[in-house]
Formats: sequence, structure tokens, C-alpha cells
Amino acid sequence: MTHQVHAFEPPERFVAGTVGEPGDRTFFLQARGGGRVISVALEKVQVSLLAEKLEELLIEANKRFGVDLPDAPMLSGHDNEPLDTPVDEEFRVGTLGLAFDVDSGTVVIEAIEAGEAEVEIELGGDVPDDDDDDEDDDDEPDDDLDRLRVRLSPEATRAFIDRARRVVAAGRPPCPLCGQPLDPAGHLCPRHNGYHR
Repeated sequence: MTHQVHAFEPPERFVAGTVGEPGDRTFFLQARGGGRVISVALEKVQVSLLAEKLEELLIEANKRFGVDLPDAPMLSGHDNEPLDTPVDEEFRVGTLGLAFDVDSGTVVIEAIEAGEAEVEIELGGDVPDDDDDDEDDDDEPDDDLDRLRVRLSPEATRAFIDRARRVVAAGRPPCPLCGQPLDPAGHLCPRHNGYHR
């Protein structure tokens, strides 16, 4: 079975975003460039972990290779625009891979399609050594799965992290008593013995 690699090296825009109302949102990674727009669906926890692991990757690249850590984007530089429409799901993400390319000083993010039997969310974030450049893709078990690959500068990575965290936090507010998400109509709070809150 042939697979497609949607490569954006670099993209004009790469963001995390959602479609739907809080409590019923679908999360997407969307890359745009060269007249193409690719959107892949994933879980909220994957977006949150991706932002966290990218932050760790930048810190590690700074420690090991002396990469300058970019500052958080200024408030005026925030990308608050919605996802490009139409949002057509190319595939659902099962695995996210991260790497730092020392030669080009860029962060590589790869979102790999979920396989038929995939039930586990996996996220790798190791920084490869300098002599690790000749990777053999034939060893990967997911060779027949579609993938989205983007290559970002550290500044673009920082902007992605910032937006991803805002998107995750924009959901339903937590109940002050139990921490579970509050629906607009309230919820049955276990800390109130099941009374509607």
C-alpha cells in the first residue's frame, strides 16, 4: 500500500486549532504552503503533549547545541486566526515524532496516521546526535501510513507552542470544586454529592 508524505519544509503557516464548541471540539494540526492546505485530526491531549515536548526539545537543543532560545511572541504577534477553510481531515494522527536537525537548526515535527490496530498515543522527543543523520526509514514499522512533516525554525516553533497552549486552554472552564469541565448547563459535581452545579 502506498503512503503519502505531506512535507512542508518550511510551511507558510503551521498551527493547532479546533472546530466546534467547547466540550465538542475536534482538534487539528494544519499546515499551509505552496498552495496546499493539509489538516490532520488529533486528540486534545496530543496537542498539549506536543506543546510540552516541543518546549523540552528547544531547551535541550539550547543545552546541547547552543541554539538560541527565542522569546515568547509579543501579544501583537499572536496568530489568533481560525483554521483555513474548508477543514478537510486528511487522516487521524496516531503517533507524533519530534527531532532537532542540527545542520539546518530546525525542528522537525512528524504526525503519522493512526494504524488500524493503534490504541496508544505515542510521542517521542529525543534530540538526535550529530552522527545520527543517516537514518534508515525502512526500519520504521509505519512505512505504509500517511504522514505530515513540517520543518520549523525555533521562532516558528515557539509561536506554535504559544498558540497550541492557548487552544487547549480555551475549552470549558474547570469546576472550582472537582476540576471536571463545566458544561454551559452545569454538571453533576461529585463534591456536591451529585447535586447539579
